[in-house]
Amino acid sequence: METPVGFLAKLWSLVSFLPFFILLLLLGCARAILIGPAVAAIVFFGDSAVIVGLWPAHFFWTYCCVLKTKRIGLVLKILAVICLPLPLLLLPVLSILGSLLAGVGYGVFAPLMATFEAVGEGIADKLSHCFLDGTASTIRGACMVVRDVTDFFFHSYFSFMDELSENMGDDETPFDIKLSYLPRSFLVVLVAVPLDVLMITAVALWKSPCMLLKGWQRLCEDLVGREGPFLETVCVPFAGLAIVLWPFAVVAGVIASFLSSFILGLYAGLIAYQEDSFQMGLSYMIAAVALYDEYTNDLLYLREGSCLPRPKYRKAGSPKHEVNHDGDENNIAAECEEKQELHGRRKPRRNLQRSKTFMETIQRLRPIQIWDWLFRSCEMNGRILLSEGLISCEDIEEFITKGKGKKLSIKLPAWCILHCLIRSANYDSHGLLISDDVEVTNFNWPKDRVFDWILGPLLVLKEQMKQLELTEEEETCLRKLIMTNKNEKPSDWDDCGFPSSDSVKRAQLQAIIRRLQGIVTHMSRIPGFRRRFLNLARALYLEAIDAGTIDGSRKVERRVKADIATEKLQCRDVVEANSPSNGTPRGVDIV
Repeated sequence: METPVGFLAKLWSLVSFLPFFILLLLLGCARAILIGPAVAAIVFFGDSAVIVGLWPAHFFWTYCCVLKTKRIGLVLKILAVICLPLPLLLLPVLSILGSLLAGVGYGVFAPLMATFEAVGEGIADKLSHCFLDGTASTIRGACMVVRDVTDFFFHSYFSFMDELSENMGDDETPFDIKLSYLPRSFLVVLVAVPLDVLMITAVALWKSPCMLLKGWQRLCEDLVGREGPFLETVCVPFAGLAIVLWPFAVVAGVIASFLSSFILGLYAGLIAYQEDSFQMGLSYMIAAVALYDEYTNDLLYLREGSCLPRPKYRKAGSPKHEVNHDGDENNIAAECEEKQELHGRRKPRRNLQRSKTFMETIQRLRPIQIWDWLFRSCEMNGRILLSEGLISCEDIEEFITKGKGKKLSIKLPAWCILHCLIRSANYDSHGLLISDDVEVTNFNWPKDRVFDWILGPLLVLKEQMKQLELTEEEETCLRKLIMTNKNEKPSDWDDCGFPSSDSVKRAQLQAIIRRLQGIVTHMSRIPGFRRRFLNLARALYLEAIDAGTIDGSRKVERRVKADIATEKLQCRDVVEANSPSNGTPRGVDIV
């Protein structure tokens, strides 16, 4: 959509758009009123049944794992046993309340957003889409939410607890609390909490009028010029609502600052414990106010930095030293530009671009966008491994029927990511080379906290792979070793046919493989991952049977076909959303 130029053009664009917008808003609200209660009921009662039904097992198994684990020391274990009843009792209450809010929010906003999305660019027969989009798809989405919650509480939760109770390695030490450090930490907390609450709340109140006026000014300018959040039709109702409710947003910001000040005050006690210094705890108490002031200045486009004192709160040589984020970003940018100049002869690649519509923009910012490439890669590499016999019929059947089988659910994604790291290292990429023309870097990676924890280690592993300088024979052999061997110690690769006899290189590769398998294990616990991987395993199973690659069980085959037929309607909208006509790239794989 082109932005109008000139005052009269902007005014005419605003006036002509208002009737159209009001009709869409009324239609979206009517559909939300009709569909919202049913969707909220599905999410609320479905999630509540799962949470309440599994709560006794969660309570019992959590205590068992905490008591038998060797990863935490005696003092911390006693403290955990005493304090665990409170969070375990609050878990079902908070989860049920969150399910109610999520059900109501999804049931209201999904049909409303779909109504405005139906009149976007590139959509034919917009009238029918305004009435049909966001009805059955919202109900199917609610069922998927219940399914993902079930997978999380039934599989991911127990996986977390089982990992806690696993035996430690020889180089690991149990995590415990030093009682001698606690008195000074408590004393710092007693001083820091009231002071930080008072100072941070005062700063928030002082800057709240500026936040109110600047927010109104920016939103009103965008409204008249049809720019910013008002550029896309689907964003207009929410942007217009933001103008009306902006004072409440300012009040919510002040309240959030007040609540976060308690956390910052408590964190001062943690700093005193980590640094074993009463002085460092007090230094963070003062620096926290300056950090908050600097953050609000950046948020409101005021002066850079802060006029408040910001003492150092980490000792020299501390592993958790203070980092200058601005300097790091500049160094990263300079390094990337330097690498692009040095390797300018390589094939140009394009970065991930923001989607044109609001719904696609949301998908871009979610980790699921990266998963699309990972699952597509698992599908393609799964066919290859099946044809080579590295994945057997029993492996797929075990995962489909019992939900277990690390060879399929952990080792296959780990191999796909490892292959991505090898390609990125060979092309001397400064990011992750997902395909020949797409490169994921720090600048276009989805802004998600969980995936930020994944990107950093992957970039480190990529640099390690670059230093190893693998040959083609070694890369080919790795595919077999990662799927068939344990990779726990160098002797596991004896008589395996690995071309290199360098024991150091073998140990480094085994460490990288173990790290990747750990990353995949954590990714598999995120809601939605298990459901999508199970669908992938079913598709591979049926395809392998039809192609004659494996001789599957008739019972399992009938079950898989019945499950696919049941879920086909639920997944239809997801498939349509990923089609090329809707602007989402396909065929971009980690291969």
